[in-house]
Amino acid sequence: MATYTIVNKQVQDNYAVLQTLTANEIVVGQSITVSGLTGFNGTYTVRACPQYFFTGEDGEDDLVYNTSILIPNQVLFALTTADVERTAASGTITYTLTCTWIVIADVEDWLGFTVTNPSSDYDLLTIAVAAANAYAYRKRQEAGYFDASLSTVPSQDVRLGTIMYAGALYRERGSIDQYASFDPLATGTPTGGSMGQIMRLLGVNRPAVY
Repeated sequence: MATYTIVNKQVQDNYAVLQTLTANEIVVGQSITVSGLTGFNGTYTVRACPQYFFTGEDGEDDLVYNTSILIPNQVLFALTTADVERTAASGTITYTLTCTWIVIADVEDWLGFTVTNPSSDYDLLTIAVAAANAYAYRKRQEAGYFDASLSTVPSQDVRLGTIMYAGALYRERGSIDQYASFDPLATGTPTGGSMGQIMRLLGVNRPAVY
């Protein structure tokens, strides 16, 4: 969860635009919660993250901007209310991403065994699954993919890549640079050896295709 400070507000043609003090990771299609700003408080779906001054909507429902006025760190969402000229404001935007593309059972299938619940192993697997979900979503976002659903995996290759990463995180328990072993002379492959395959499955490090 991330919380950003609001510094400016605007409403035009039933669209609200809020500017945050610092750069944010909010993306189009995701949910945000506005607090501490009278008339704007609530939960909304982001329609756009414009970098220019918003001038309104044209006759074809397209958003129009004045590209000569650069304004960073903005989020735009629908809000049915009277127009408000751009002015200073205070409040917060809370942005929470909880990705659930894979679950513990997926990773247990990949590992080939069932982890006892409750146990410290199960606690670790729970953390590994949450970490893998967050990592996979974030890396695809950074690579330019738009995965609107946090609950439905975009494709089976991405699902497998996320499962593999969660499994690798779990199997790294107690190790430094390779899977833990009881053999003092073991020369196993570093746990990062599958990262190339994982990144390929996630579609990361290559141009996003739209």
